[in-house]
Amino acid sequence: MKKQETKANKTRKISSNIKFTILAVILIAIFCIAITPVTLQNDTFYTIRIGEHIIENGIDMQDPFSWHENLAYTYPHWAYDVITYLIYSAFGMTGIYITTCILSVVLGLCIYMVNCKLTKNQLISFIITIGVMYLIRDYVAARAQLVTFILFILTIFFIEKFLETKKKRYAIGLIIIPILIANLHLAVFPFYFVLYLPYIAEYIIASLSERIIYRKGTRKKLERKIEKLSKTSENEEKVKELQEKLKELDERVDKIKIKRTKELQNPYRIRLNKNDNVKWLILVMIICLFTGLLTPLGTTPYTYLVKTMEGNTTQNINEHLPMTLADDTEMICTLILFLSILIFTKAKIRLSDLFMLAGLCYLMLKSRRQVTMFVLICSVILNRLICELENIYSKGTIEKATKKVTSIVGIILTSIIMLIFSYDMVKDKFDDTYIDESSYPVQACDYIIENIDLGKAKFYNEYNYGSYMLFRGIPVFIDSRADLYAPEFSGKKDDIFMDFIGTSNISKFYEDTFEKYGITHVITYENSKMNMIITKTQDENYKELYKDDYFVVYERVSEQE
Repeated sequence: MKKQETKANKTRKISSNIKFTILAVILIAIFCIAITPVTLQNDTFYTIRIGEHIIENGIDMQDPFSWHENLAYTYPHWAYDVITYLIYSAFGMTGIYITTCILSVVLGLCIYMVNCKLTKNQLISFIITIGVMYLIRDYVAARAQLVTFILFILTIFFIEKFLETKKKRYAIGLIIIPILIANLHLAVFPFYFVLYLPYIAEYIIASLSERIIYRKGTRKKLERKIEKLSKTSENEEKVKELQEKLKELDERVDKIKIKRTKELQNPYRIRLNKNDNVKWLILVMIICLFTGLLTPLGTTPYTYLVKTMEGNTTQNINEHLPMTLADDTEMICTLILFLSILIFTKAKIRLSDLFMLAGLCYLMLKSRRQVTMFVLICSVILNRLICELENIYSKGTIEKATKKVTSIVGIILTSIIMLIFSYDMVKDKFDDTYIDESSYPVQACDYIIENIDLGKAKFYNEYNYGSYMLFRGIPVFIDSRADLYAPEFSGKKDDIFMDFIGTSNISKFYEDTFEKYGITHVITYENSKMNMIITKTQDENYKELYKDDYFVVYERVSEQE
C-alpha cells in the first residue's frame, strides 16, 4: 500500500510540474511579447545598413556611411548586422519586430529554465523571471545585446552544471558561447570571463584556508626533515622526535578536520565550498580566451573595450554613465530585498554567489547599462536564497503553493493576473509605429533626398537620429556608433565625437565646428539649443529650407558662397 501511495504521489507531483511548466511558458511568452517595443531604436537603423554593406562588399574595416573620409570601422557585431538585414530584406520592419518578440520570449524562457534547473523550484523561478523581464524591459530592443543576454544566462547554467557534473557537453557549451559573442557583440567579450571569477576566487580561498587550517606546509617540512635525517643512523633519536611531532600534528589535524567538516555542513552565514572541478573550469576559461580569434575582425575582441575605456565616449553616453540610485526606485527595492535576506534572516549564501553579487553591484553602480547583467545573473542567487529561507522557516510551503496554482481555480486566477499585468505593459503601444516621427526626421529626410544633392552636401546632424539618416542613404556627420567617431578607433586626429558634444550643448560655438568641417547643411531638432539661437538671432548665414513640428533643415549660406 505504501509503495502504491508513493507512486501515486510521484505521479501527481509530475502531473503538477507539467501543468505548471505549460502555464509558466505560456504566461512568460505573453508577458515578454507585451514588453517588446514596437518602435525601433536608433541602433537598429544602422544595423540594417551595415548588414547590407557587408553582404555586398564584405568586411572592409572602413565606414561607408559618414561623409568624413577614411574612417576606420571595426564592425563590432557584424554577424548580428547581417542576420538583421536578411530578416529586414525578407520581411521588412515587421520581420524585425517579430524577431525581437521571439528573442524576448527566448530570453524569458531561458531565465525561467535556468532558474528551475539550478534551484529545482518552479513557482519562485516563474515569479523571478517575470520580475527580471520587467526590470530590463527598457533594454529589450532590436539590438545585439538582446542575444548576449541569452548567452550570458546560459553561461551561468553551463558553469554551474559543469562544476556539479564535470560533463563535457557543458564545457563545449562554454567554448561555443564566446565564439558567438565575438561575432555577434564583441563589445561584451571581456565580460564573459568576469562570470568565471567568483567561482575561481572561492576555490582559491578554500584552498588557502585548507592549507592554513590543516597545516599542510608544516607537515611537509617535517616529512622532508625526517626523510633527510633518516639517511644516516646517527640521527635516530632526532628522527623519532620528529616522527612523534608529526603524529601529534596529525592527531590535532584530525580533530580540526572533524570540527571543520561540521562547520562547513552548517556554516554561520557563508558557505565555502572547495570544488576541484574548478581546476577544469579554469582550463576551459583559458581555452575560451583564444576563441576571440575566431572572427574575421582579427584581434578586435581583445582591444575594443580597452580603446573604448581610453576615450571620452563612455563619459558622454547616458547608458554608460554611473547609476544614480536615488533616481532608480526599482533597483533600490531590489538591493533592499537582497540586503534584507542577507542581514535579517538565517539564510546562508555561497561565497561565489556573494562575490558575484558584490561584483555585479559594483559594475552596475559604475555603469547603468550593467543593470541588465546584475538583474539577469543575480536572479539565480536570489532564487537560491529564497529556497534557503523556505528550508529554514517553512519547508514545503512553496510546494503547496505550486499545487494551488496548478488547480483549475489557481490556473484561472494566475492567468487573469498575468494577462492584466501584460495588458498594462502593452496598452500604450497599440498606436505605436515602427518609426517615431517625433524622434526621427522621416519627412525631413524625404525633402532632403528629393531636393538636395547628397554628393556635394555635408550635413551636420545630431547623434540620436544620425542612424536613421544613414538608413535613408544620407551621409552623416555622426550617428550612434560613438566609437567610430573617436580618435581611438577612427584613426583621425580630430575627435569628431567630442566636437559634436561641445557643439550640441553650446559649450563650443557651432559656427566654429561648421567652419572646421566645411558643413553645408544643418538638420536639427526644432527645439534644440542651436535652432533657438539661430532663430532668435535671425542668423543670416542660415537659410531655412524645410521645417515641420519636430525638425528643421538649414542651408549654410556662407559656406555655399
